[in-house]
Amino acid sequence: MSSSSGAPTKSERTRALLRDVALRSFRERGYDQTTIRLIAGEAGVSVGTTNYHFASKNDLVQELYLDVQQQHRAAALPLLESSDDLVDRLGIVFRTGLAQLEPYHRFAPEFLSAAVSPRSSINPLSSDSSASREIVVGLFREAVAGARDKLPAEFEQDLPAALMLGHLLLALFWVYDTSDGRERTQRLLDRGLRLLKLSLPLVRVRILRKPLRELLDLIAEVQA
Repeated sequence: MSSSSGAPTKSERTRALLRDVALRSFRERGYDQTTIRLIAGEAGVSVGTTNYHFASKNDLVQELYLDVQQQHRAAALPLLESSDDLVDRLGIVFRTGLAQLEPYHRFAPEFLSAAVSPRSSINPLSSDSSASREIVVGLFREAVAGARDKLPAEFEQDLPAALMLGHLLLALFWVYDTSDGRERTQRLLDRGLRLLKLSLPLVRVRILRKPLRELLDLIAEVQA
């Protein structure tokens, strides 16, 4: 809670400092080499104080997830204003998302190893990750809603969550992509967007809506 003057309290300043130190360390050292003890030392506080604000390193990874997705949103929104084509707008969300991940690429396998267990609190599909995940869903929702070609309401409602899952799968491919400039990932995205451009008009064909509806329901079940 801030002081009555509106200035951050000492506790808030300490928490913000710990967060900043951790995020910098994740970028510079990766997941494995960033420890609570190291964060405490660089912030000039005790391990106990650090644990008071963040019970574990994974709580700080969640702060990293939020920071990355907030930057993703800040990068994507101005670019979305430049196009009203649905697939172009979706491409903007995908590409700006990958761009925010790029500074962490050399350490990405470490984060993936820590997150891959379904019981991990930093699994991108865990309940702990819902805040950062919802930022991505929200961006896809804005991309769909702002397009000139409107989809049937049921697809406009459910497609963003499916696209978020697609974004996670693309990020998984990106983790293992060692090509220059992540060229293979970009090529995969371009091909996927071309396929999407061909497929999306099918949602307006009534006879095809049922299988597409079932596909979205299946994706929703995967995320549940």
